Amino acid sequence: MLEYKGIKVTWLGHDTFRISDGLTVYIDPYRLDKEQSVKADILLISHEHFDHLSKDDIKKVIKDDTVIITTDKCAGELKDIKVKEVKAVKPWDKVSIKGIDVEAVPAYNTNKINPDTKRPFHPKEANMLGFIVTINGVRIYHAGDTDAIEEMKRFSNIDIALLPVSGTYVMTADEAVEAVNMIKPKIAVPMHYGTIVGSEDDAKRFKNLVKVCEVNILKAEQ
Repeated sequence: MLEYKGIKVTWLGHDTFRISDGLTVYIDPYRLDKEQSVKADILLISHEHFDHLSKDDIKKVIKDDTVIITTDKCAGELKDIKVKEVKAVKPWDKVSIKGIDVEAVPAYNTNKINPDTKRPFHPKEANMLGFIVTINGVRIYHAGDTDAIEEMKRFSNIDIALLPVSGTYVMTADEAVEAVNMIKPKIAVPMHYGTIVGSEDDAKRFKNLVKVCEVNILKAEQ
């Protein structure tokens, strides 16, 4: 776990994070071992792929008054989930819930091509998402599944950047360094390894290459 200015950021494996400071935000729950004792006030789902939109895992973190923020496509698939609200957003939309600000930002591939479809795994036009969460003045960027994209230059005052490093479907460790150089966070945390593709070696390579900020490799907790 990483604690920064009173905000606790816990990696639960793959792209799954719990961010808490009285209120609790979960992002992309996947392969959770058990029902979570701390439930989501806000649940963010970046896109519809099975390792991000997992109904079995969503059910382990929600409560009656959870608000889910996600893409239009995911919202359509979550109509049977019993929560307070499922809110569909697109890149650059901003939402404020219980004093927590959530900005949806673009997430897409520039050079990761599906050999079967000959198209990117995460096409820009699909409006898949990353998120910038502002809680008690701390700004945390969760990249979702993306490459290093020009839009990252528009992000401002990011304290913590949660960045994929595995390659194949997302940034490689080297490309994640390019992202760090654009975003200029105070702390970077590698993710998206050790489950489907990538290993801790990718996280270590990322850490060794980053020169502009602290890198914190977290241990997966449950």
